[in-house]
Amino acid sequence: MGSSILEHFRSYSWLKRTFLVIAVCTFLSSSFLFLTPPGGYIREYLAKTVITTQHRDWAWIFVGAERRDQMVLEMQNLTEINSVEKQDLRAVQFNKNRSRESLVKVEDISGQLWKGKKMYVYDPRTIRVVVPAKQGEGERITSMVERTGAVAGVNGGGFNDPDGLGNGFAPIGAIMSGGEILYTDQEGSVPQHIVGFTKEGTLIIGKYTIDELLKLGVTDAVSFYPRVIANGKPLITSGDGGWGRAPRTAVGQKADGTVIFIVIDGRQTHSVGATLKEVQDLFLADDVINAGFLDGGASSEMVYNDELITKPSSRYGERRLPSAFLVFDHPDQVKVKNVWEGLKTIDPGGAYDHPEFLKEQANKKANPPKETATPKPTTSTKPESSSEAGKNGTSNPPSGTDHGTVKPSPSTKPETSPAPSTKPSPSPTTGTGNGNTGTGSGTGTGSSSPGASTSSKPSPTPTPSTSPNQGQTNIGNPALPSPTAAPTIKPE
Repeated sequence: MGSSILEHFRSYSWLKRTFLVIAVCTFLSSSFLFLTPPGGYIREYLAKTVITTQHRDWAWIFVGAERRDQMVLEMQNLTEINSVEKQDLRAVQFNKNRSRESLVKVEDISGQLWKGKKMYVYDPRTIRVVVPAKQGEGERITSMVERTGAVAGVNGGGFNDPDGLGNGFAPIGAIMSGGEILYTDQEGSVPQHIVGFTKEGTLIIGKYTIDELLKLGVTDAVSFYPRVIANGKPLITSGDGGWGRAPRTAVGQKADGTVIFIVIDGRQTHSVGATLKEVQDLFLADDVINAGFLDGGASSEMVYNDELITKPSSRYGERRLPSAFLVFDHPDQVKVKNVWEGLKTIDPGGAYDHPEFLKEQANKKANPPKETATPKPTTSTKPESSSEAGKNGTSNPPSGTDHGTVKPSPSTKPETSPAPSTKPSPSPTTGTGNGNTGTGSGTGTGSSSPGASTSSKPSPTPTPSTSPNQGQTNIGNPALPSPTAAPTIKPE
């Protein structure tokens, strides 16, 4: 019987056999994915990976809309839980007697499914947050390094990123540089996810209010998450961390003060990307006691000696970004200008003004795909006069119709609208507040630490008029907390 079936199959044409093989493979793979426990695990893994991209909604294809929403909430809740514990600042004992042979050291790293770079910075006081030089758009890290004379750098915090084509000028969270608050979208008593450094060089990761950061002496900081090591304890103790595989940028600090930046390439043939746990394990192997993530996805990159040494996943190459951690020979000589000072609106950009995207669309319009010629009918009809055609209800198509991309009107640009506010000032008393993260809400409570207070100054406040979920950051990490209060820009 088997031989007769085989002979019958061989009698089919090649096209029929191809369709039959495809149908059988589809049936078998679908049965495996939806009817077996290993298949269910694979579908959840794929859904987690999609959730951390700009196309979060498409995760329903693998697990359904209800399970997708549940997975998003679980990931956000875990992020909130891991951000609560305050750091023990006494855990870092700087080795001041160590001879600094070089400012930084860069190594190649790799895993089964990824490749990347690891950079050691032996003096954390050489690290500064740098922002774009030009108002209205972000700046590529290679440009920042060349402009400021930095030795090296990695991408920093998140930003509002419409269509994955944002201009990198609408930050999410807070940005501090040189002890100054350049940008914040929360009031001073509202906890935010922070990655930053104190003036002594201690890495601070977790959820802190602006008031607390000032009292701790934090001078340079951006906003992103999740935290993976707190006070020497790994926070991912089971599973892979729940965010799938993606390009990653992360930072950690050893007990002797050494800072380690890790950048993993992803979404490419040479490197699929790393899980959160894989990056956590890299830090643990280096005895890191505090670690967390910076913006990932297409934003992930590392620059060293004026050269981009990683491979960003964006098809347009380096992205324009709102912030970066750069390493300097003489950090005390670095002056970072507040490019958000005095602005009434902040336009995050999008497909309508992205230069490479618009050029790509223009090329497609100028070189449309060739159409297959259709045979002309053999029968002919008597030509009608224009008046007769009108009688029959027919009309010629309007001339000048644009069948290419739609050109957006300037009035449709997503912008932020101004609202008056004042810069928060630290208080010696305990401050509490609620902070939203992603599409779910989280509540954080933090007690103030002893320290010097800073007087408050009035400042202009742009308030996003568009929903942050319209353009999420992180092509590789879920969106940062959406603003619940008016962002505040501190004038210099």
